[in-house]
Amino acid sequence: MGRLEGKITLVTGAGNPRGLGAATAQRYAEEGAFVYVTDLDEGGAQGVADAIRAAGGQAEELAQDVTSEASWDEVFAAIESGHGRLDVLVNNAGIAILKPLEQLTAADWEKQNKVNLDSVFYGTQRAVALMRKVGEGGSIVNLSSIAGLVGVTMCGAYAAAKGGVRLFSKVVAMECAAEQIRCNSVHPGMIETAMQDVARSDNPEGFKQIVGGIPMKRMGSPLDIANMNLFLASDEANYITGCEFIVDGGVTAM
Repeated sequence: MGRLEGKITLVTGAGNPRGLGAATAQRYAEEGAFVYVTDLDEGGAQGVADAIRAAGGQAEELAQDVTSEASWDEVFAAIESGHGRLDVLVNNAGIAILKPLEQLTAADWEKQNKVNLDSVFYGTQRAVALMRKVGEGGSIVNLSSIAGLVGVTMCGAYAAAKGGVRLFSKVVAMECAAEQIRCNSVHPGMIETAMQDVARSDNPEGFKQIVGGIPMKRMGSPLDIANMNLFLASDEANYITGCEFIVDGGVTAM
């Protein structure tokens, strides 16, 4: 307990109680952080924040459209007004539209890049500005994917955005290292979330084959990603920046 004691943190896309963002927000609160829980679904964000508060943690929910710079400005104005600082940003919000190349539309491409990549730029730029203003460093954790590292079929736009997150994170790390502002990317494999429920329902036999191909023979849990995000937010990782962390049950080792 207490690995993030006193830290002010922001986790985007954290309104789904079964999602990676909610699991991260809950772990951060358990370890002593104040957590801003944001989501396009304000009711979902409130539900996660309510659960954190009911468990004795500190949280505040905020509605946020991560594709809107104005919405980012509103969130950071609230953070600066409420606490005057931000120690940790987790750019978690994301979507996946899985289609083969010939079916992928320009709208699909643009939407995935706006949610999965542009939002990371907007958030990181504002977080770095506030961290520089305070002058005590900080940690930025950007959620990418194994699809940002290796070729995954039907992930053209998604992979392009997630690959961009990986290299963008490295550039930010280099630009901010001397100020003790760290930036790393996390690359989940198949994780047991609501998104997987749809895949399982649509093609149960194909789904079994995919899971069977994971060296550990199972999907990960949101807690597996949350614990990695916790480590990167903590002072235990204070000499780690510009790196990618893979949490995939061994898939990319094959």
